[in-house]
Formats: sequence, structure tokens, C-alpha cells
Amino acid sequence: MKILITSDWYSPAVNGVVTSVKNLRRELERRGHEVRVLTLSQSRRSWSRDGVTYLGSVAAGLVYPGARLRTALAGKWVREIVAWGPDVVHSQCEFSTFFLACRIAEELDVPLVHTYHTVYEDYTHYFSPSVRFGKKAVAVFSRWAASHTDCLIAPTGKVRLLLQSYGVDRPVFVVPSGIDLRRFSGEPDPWRLAVLRSSLDIPQDRLILVSVGRLAEEKNIDELLRLRAALGGSAVTLLLVGDGPDRPRLERLAAELGLTAPDVVFAGMVPPEQVADWYQLGDLFVSASTSETQGLTYVEALAAGVPALCRADPCLTEVVRDGENGWQYRDEADFLQKLDLFLSQPHRRRQLAQNARRTAEPFSAERFAESVEAIYQEQIQRHDARSQREVSA
Repeated sequence: MKILITSDWYSPAVNGVVTSVKNLRRELERRGHEVRVLTLSQSRRSWSRDGVTYLGSVAAGLVYPGARLRTALAGKWVREIVAWGPDVVHSQCEFSTFFLACRIAEELDVPLVHTYHTVYEDYTHYFSPSVRFGKKAVAVFSRWAASHTDCLIAPTGKVRLLLQSYGVDRPVFVVPSGIDLRRFSGEPDPWRLAVLRSSLDIPQDRLILVSVGRLAEEKNIDELLRLRAALGGSAVTLLLVGDGPDRPRLERLAAELGLTAPDVVFAGMVPPEQVADWYQLGDLFVSASTSETQGLTYVEALAAGVPALCRADPCLTEVVRDGENGWQYRDEADFLQKLDLFLSQPHRRRQLAQNARRTAEPFSAERFAESVEAIYQEQIQRHDARSQREVSA
């Protein structure tokens, strides 16, 4: 097959959508398909290289931090893609490149598959002063976007139920986004981890709770800081790996809570190729977010052999399993109880780590691509059958 993937996000940006798209493209190509990507550049200039077309864009940070909007005329680039003739178009974002995905799919009369990555209800603070109005707007917008597609892919059952509650009438397939397990499956290197710990001035006797991701309001880092404060003088470090628009406020909150290094450490951004080391520096992976559609960081942590202690959320069903590869908590008392359980059973940590790696295996990029490939084939067959009925009518 010839497959066009469209996304407002791509390298050099680092987020869950980019990870999903890059993994999907790589694995589809390994399966013998020809894949191209249509995305936005980080400047007003447009160009094409190595099967990726970058369209000129400008920053739209007032809409969402890091977001960009297309400004360049796309006619030339769209004509080149149409001449190439993809068999299916797979859109990953609902804004700038989505309109081009619709245009290309319609012109070629091929299926448009769309992955719904973002629970926009949890991001209304970026574009609406009213949460109620924002949620209604999200429902209307989601129905509109879905109406232009042949089917949707949801990373979890949580997202499928949400789309159905919006009144979306297209088929919704649940396919967890896959990760490259090989990046995280190596055994920890004690020397590298010792160097990392030393560079952060974290004493050897400290338990490390590691969180990896954007520092943004919807990630609920506030709760992690308050949970750490509730531990008082315990020899526990909360290690926050990542950066984002909320970092200055979170640093102020940490100071207000009396948290200083090494109780809390803001590590900032780290090179993607080194992120496995940062996961493995932690004894437990922690997250308080309830805005995830799937949360690739949960799976990455498990693949790295790090048990998880995360706020309970429907997206974690069959991902974080209580007592097997970590725990889900529901409030502060529950968090503290389960952390104490982990601390009181050091003999179980090796088994928890082994279980973490094992339970991450179903989320491999290979399985992800295989499932998506099957959806493409089904949609192409359905689309062709529908077109034939319309011609004969």
C-alpha cells in the first residue's frame, strides 16, 4: 500500500503524537508499505525530504503551547502527493493538516482514517474561560471532524466511550499506540545511573519517584508536589523529567510547600535517546494526570522495568495492574498506603520490575502497525464496495 500520514506535529517536536507517528511509519515500512508524511515545518518555509513534506507555519502558542498553524500555500505540495497516489490517508491531528487530509482523500476517492489522540475536554483552559462552554465546543468540533472520516482509531476504550458520548457516528477502533520496546528493554547500567544520580546531587540512600512528561497544567503535577510534601522528611526524591509552560509556577509551588532539592528535582528536557536511563533512575514511575488518551510514558516506564504508581484512570485499564506491575491510587491516603507497601517489600521489587517489562509487551510498535494495517485494508475494501454501489445505482 501507499500510505499518507498527516500530522501537525513531527520531528523535532517531542510528544506522544510524534512518537506514535514515527513508530507507525517505521513499522509500516518494515512491513513493505510505502509511507509519506505531510506535516508543518518550524518556520514559514516549506520543503520536502526523505518522504516528509513540511509546510510553512507560524507559532500559535495562544491556542496551545507549541502549536503551529499553516501559512504556506499548499497547492504544489498537495499536487505532488495526489500524483503519488496514496491508497489511504491517515490523519493524526484535527487542525491544519486535517483539512489537507480531507482534500487529498476526497480528490483521490480513498479512505480517510483518523486517530483521535487528545481529550480536548482537559485542555479547555487554553481556549475557553468557561469549562462548560469549552466541553460543548469540543463535542461539536469532534463530531464535525469525525463526519469527514471513514473511521476513527482511539488509543483506549476511554477515548472510544468519549467519542460515542459526543454523538460520533463513525466506526471507532481501539488500537493502543505502540512504542519501540527495544529502546527501553536493556538492563540498567549501574555506572550510568550512578553518574546521573551524582549529577543531580541525589544521595544514594534516597528512593526516587520519577515523572516524565510535559510540565503543563493538564498533567496535574501540582498533585505530585503535594503528595511529596505529605511525606515530610522521608528520604524520597520526586524527580520531574521534562519541561513546559507550567514549570515556573510549579517551581514556586514547590518552594511554598517547603520542597527543595533533593526532595524535588526539576531535571528539565533530556535527549530522547537517553530517556530510558532517566526512567531507570527511578524506583517508581509516578503520574497524577487524568488527561491522557493512553499515556505512552506509562508504557515506556514499564518497558524500562520501572513499576508505576499512578492516579486511577480508565486509560490505565490493563496497563497498570495493582500489585502486579505497580498500583493505581485514588487519593492521598491511597497513594501513601501503596507507597508504604512498596517500601515495606524490598524483596518484591525485582518481581515487580520483571512484571513491568512483561506487561509492556502487548504495546509493541510491531503489534500497533499490524492492527492499523488491518484497519487500512478493511476500510479500502469498504470504500471500494461503496463506490461501486454508487456507480451502479
